[in-house]
Amino acid sequence: MTTIIIGGGASGLACAVRLKQNIPDSDVIVLERMNTVGKKILATGNGRCNFSNIYAEHCDEVLDFFHGLGLIERADGEGRLYPYSNQSSTLLEALTENCKKLGVEIITDCTVIGIDRDLCVTTDCGIYMADNIVVATGGMAQKNLGSDGSGFSLFKSIGHKITPLSPALVQLTSSSKYPRALKGQRVKCNMTILLDGEAKCSQFGEVLFTDYGLSGIVTMNLSEAVSENFSSDIPKKCIASLDLIPDMTEQEISDYLSRFGNLSGILGRKISDIIEKQSAGDSERTAHIAKNWQLIITGTKGYDFAQITKGGADLKEFDGFQSKKVSGVYACGEVLDRHFPCGGFNLNFAFYSGIKAADQITEKN
Repeated sequence: MTTIIIGGGASGLACAVRLKQNIPDSDVIVLERMNTVGKKILATGNGRCNFSNIYAEHCDEVLDFFHGLGLIERADGEGRLYPYSNQSSTLLEALTENCKKLGVEIITDCTVIGIDRDLCVTTDCGIYMADNIVVATGGMAQKNLGSDGSGFSLFKSIGHKITPLSPALVQLTSSSKYPRALKGQRVKCNMTILLDGEAKCSQFGEVLFTDYGLSGIVTMNLSEAVSENFSSDIPKKCIASLDLIPDMTEQEISDYLSRFGNLSGILGRKISDIIEKQSAGDSERTAHIAKNWQLIITGTKGYDFAQITKGGADLKEFDGFQSKKVSGVYACGEVLDRHFPCGGFNLNFAFYSGIKAADQITEKN
């Protein structure tokens, strides 16, 4: 039995290892268009690889898989899981060393041009016939690390529907001058995305001001609504409204101002000065702005900076991870229309889906 896995990222490598563990005498070939596998793995978690989360669905199954490879994890206070070494290379090496030990063939610098219903894979380095094809190409986020959107074209070519695509978990751009003035500062606040004045989504957490706009986990998690808005033919006016002091009411803030004159003791001097200037020194208006500080959002930083792609191969057209349209074709990871918040949830799904795709192939054979 020969299985061709297109893509040597998280889901593809996990699928390759699991399949060889399940069926040692099978031929498993990973085709990777980059010059090495796992580039995106190395970049995740600022080089530490936040590969799962204790609150993620199927986390236990992912941990069992990695424990079997000798990888030990550690958790932070938010439930994010990292290799015990705090180095993404440790996790990637666990995958690649086991690929080598188990006999997985990895071919790099190999671009897949097409697949067909006869399970033929055409590449720029030859043609491969397979019993199973696993598409693990990722989405369109961070093309320089390997995800170029080619998997969507492969599925379209065999009749699959691709749901609308947009960058997700991505920074937001702003035409307001204040984020640039506050570059590098972080605030814990409640952030709401307003579209034509209507609240679309909201979340509490850390926001980072940058020279282009806003970053931070809350920003990334709310970016989906912004991406969808600016992908439409007629985008709505988009505002990020920040409640900078969610623990106090406007009246409590006004009382504080009556006593201390400004908000520097709560927000720091820079933000306090900006809000005071906006309100022209009016304490009631200062309190209102502190609870509803509005920044104009002009878009996102796009796919090159996004962590993941929203949208993908329609899950309705799969039985588990096997195509309902072409028997023997499977999908795993970001190429599927499945995405999650920041914190290791997306990488957890990539590994889990790769593992389960391999198990489905095993059951069929």
